Amino acid sequence: MSKSPKILIVGAGIGGLTAALELAHHGLDVTVLEKSQSPGGKIRQVNIDNAFIDSGPTVFTMRWIFEKLFADCDENFAAEFELEALDILARHSWGEAPLDLYASTQKSADAIAQFSNAKQAQLFLEFCKTAKKVYGALKGPFIQSARPNMLGMMSSLGVQKSKVFWDIGPFSSLWSSLERYFPDPRLHQLFGRYATYCGSSPYLAPATLMLIAEVEMEGVWSIKGGMAKIPEVIARLAQKKGCQFQYGAEVQSLQFSGSKVKGVQLSSGEVLECDYLIFNGDINALQKNLLGKEANLAIPNNLKQTDSLSALTWSMHVKASGFPLVRHNVFFNQPYKSEFTDIFEKKRLPINPTVYICAQDRTDLANNNNDYERLFCLVNAPANGDNQSYDDGEIERCEQKAFSLMRQYGLQLQDAKITRTSPKEFAKLFPGRGGALYGQATHGWMSSFQRLGSQSQISNLLLAGGSTHPGPGVPMAAMSGRLAAGTLMEHLGLTK
Repeated sequence: MSKSPKILIVGAGIGGLTAALELAHHGLDVTVLEKSQSPGGKIRQVNIDNAFIDSGPTVFTMRWIFEKLFADCDENFAAEFELEALDILARHSWGEAPLDLYASTQKSADAIAQFSNAKQAQLFLEFCKTAKKVYGALKGPFIQSARPNMLGMMSSLGVQKSKVFWDIGPFSSLWSSLERYFPDPRLHQLFGRYATYCGSSPYLAPATLMLIAEVEMEGVWSIKGGMAKIPEVIARLAQKKGCQFQYGAEVQSLQFSGSKVKGVQLSSGEVLECDYLIFNGDINALQKNLLGKEANLAIPNNLKQTDSLSALTWSMHVKASGFPLVRHNVFFNQPYKSEFTDIFEKKRLPINPTVYICAQDRTDLANNNNDYERLFCLVNAPANGDNQSYDDGEIERCEQKAFSLMRQYGLQLQDAKITRTSPKEFAKLFPGRGGALYGQATHGWMSSFQRLGSQSQISNLLLAGGSTHPGPGVPMAAMSGRLAAGTLMEHLGLTK
């Protein structure tokens, strides 16, 4: 019996973990190297007074991706997680009576009719039908495909589904495509916000991103134990199948023999050898020589990308009152376009930030017992955390604006214990892109096809994570790990 090839996975983010689970399930020799003391990557928690606050991704969608992963690895997703389906997807405020969007499309339409008017509610229902068609058309040939190109995708779509694609105006921006559905500027602003889910501006993102609305309407869940439960469970199951994990193991450089990776050197000086390596980090870290000069050969030297959004966040243990928070809340600001002009053009924190608040101890009932609760607040920011002249005064001004907006909309915060994280800290946590949290921004109609697939330009170096296809976000990163595992198994002749 031939010896199993040695596989190293650099990074225990969700992409690295799904690859590890799948490869270990197939009996391969896998070791995951993670510089932190626990798995998760951007899925992280901040501990304030023994209150563990999800301080990365907070929305769990597309559970089918995880159910399929678990089933394919002979595991039971439902037995591992306690989920609660949210009736209220999010509560939105412009400083007046808030608008709730629901898992039920009709319930959302009724709320919109009351909030705006009957005509707007009808247009919303038409939008939902379009978003559903777009998602249905792209789910297979784009999301689940190894690395689609425009021509191949259109060919696999066929005539009928291609028509869906062209009808939305794929060369248009998301913002302009939403004009026909949302004459109410508040609704236009709300649905344009979905571009930020992949770190982009609604004014520059392609119209196809309207499919994110359908993703949410198919279900949003909260997880008992928080989002950190996902990497915790996947790591445990991978370990059960024989995968080794080394935490506190920071990779300093990749080691080469000829044109192939032969191993890694850790910051401790230890050298580990491998036959294959999966890099679960931002591809910019390779391109910018952060893992040695030879590592940049993995990435095309003509690859040009716009960095996605970063964030300024506040993880809080606090007494909150006034505004009736639900689990997910958005406080919109005006003028809206200035937020993205500030970030992407002027490279500064927004003067008029929109604030997202995840109230992690609340469900659909806006319960409030004046006790301490866990809040995670986020404002979009430019990915300039590598800038040596980063202005702490700018952070203070943005923080004052964000907290002033929350007070203005009725949210009172008392006795707050806060951990603040800026692009500067995110750049240290996730090196390579100045604190960008989503890899490249999805700007322009071709941007979705410009992400690298799982195969790098080095034959035994594979790529996973939100900076690769199919893109950022927990489900997409999980899919990237599966695609990397699949590519590696193809190399080994283990797939049919």
